[in-house]
Amino acid sequence: AGSLLARAGVHSYLAVPLIAHGEVIGALDLKRTSNPIPFDEDDVVLATELAGRAAVAIDNARWFQSVRNTALTLQRSLLPDHPPEHSGLELASRYQPAQATSEVGGDWYDVIPLSDDKTALVVGDVMGNGIDAAATMGRLRTATCAYADLDLAPADVLQHLDKITCDLEHYIVTCLYAVYDPRTRLCHLANAGHMPPAIGHPGRAPELLDLPSGAPLGVGGVAFEASTVRLDPGDLLVLYTDGLVETRQHPIDDRLDVLLGFLDEPQRPLEETCDLLLYGLRHPDDHDDVALLIARAV
Repeated sequence: AGSLLARAGVHSYLAVPLIAHGEVIGALDLKRTSNPIPFDEDDVVLATELAGRAAVAIDNARWFQSVRNTALTLQRSLLPDHPPEHSGLELASRYQPAQATSEVGGDWYDVIPLSDDKTALVVGDVMGNGIDAAATMGRLRTATCAYADLDLAPADVLQHLDKITCDLEHYIVTCLYAVYDPRTRLCHLANAGHMPPAIGHPGRAPELLDLPSGAPLGVGGVAFEASTVRLDPGDLLVLYTDGLVETRQHPIDDRLDVLLGFLDEPQRPLEETCDLLLYGLRHPDDHDDVALLIARAV
C-alpha cells in the first residue's frame, strides 16, 4: 500500500477514527501530495476535532433515518390493503410521507365494508409527526372500524371518536367519515374539521362539497352534522388530507382550484388520477404527509 501511495505522489498520510458513543463508525483519511510539508501535531489536533464533529453528525443522521424508517414502517403497516372494488364502488388510494423532513405523520385512510353492501370511506389526520402520531393514528383507525361495525351514522361515529381523542393528551385530529349505499346511490358524510371532499361528474365541472366543517376531534363537546350527496355512475368522490393542497407559498383557495382542475376527466383510470394529483400538487420540499382515497360509483 505504501508503494502505491508513493507512486501516486503521497508523501504524508494521516488517519483519524470517527468515534460516536464509543463506537468507531469510520475514519477520516488525509493525504498530502503537492504540499511538501508533512503533517505535524497541529494538523493532528485539527483533524481530530474535525473527525469528532463529523462522527456526531453522521451518527445523528443515521439515528434520524432509523427513526424515520421505523415510523414509516409502522405507518404503512397500519394502513389498509383494500381490494380495488367494493359493492358499487371502484377504489384507489395512496399514502405519501413528507418529502423534506425526517418524520412521518399521522395521516390515514380506510375503506370499511358494512352490512347491506354499504361501504364506509374514511380519511383523517393526526396533528403532529413521528412514531407517536403514527401510533395514535393506529388507535383511532381501530376505533373507527369498531364503531363502523356497529352500523352507526357518520355523525355518531365522529362523536365517539371525539371522546376517545379527548382522552389522548395534546392530540387534535381532523377526520371525514362517509358511508355509501349502492342501492340508493346516496353517500352520507360527516366532517370533523377536515378538508372538504371533491366530487367529479361526467360532463359537468368538478366541485368541492359544501359540508358543515365541524370541530376537529379532541376539542370535545361539539356536535357533528351529517350531509348527503348522490353519487351517480361515473361520479368521483375524492378524500384527501391537507398535505395534498396546503403550501406556504400559495393561498389555499388557489390550490383547491388546481385540485379541481385535475378532476375534469372523471373517466380517467383511478390509479392514474391518484398519480396525477400527487405529481401535480406535491413538491420535493413539502413538509407534510398525504393520504388520498378516491372512489368512483359504478
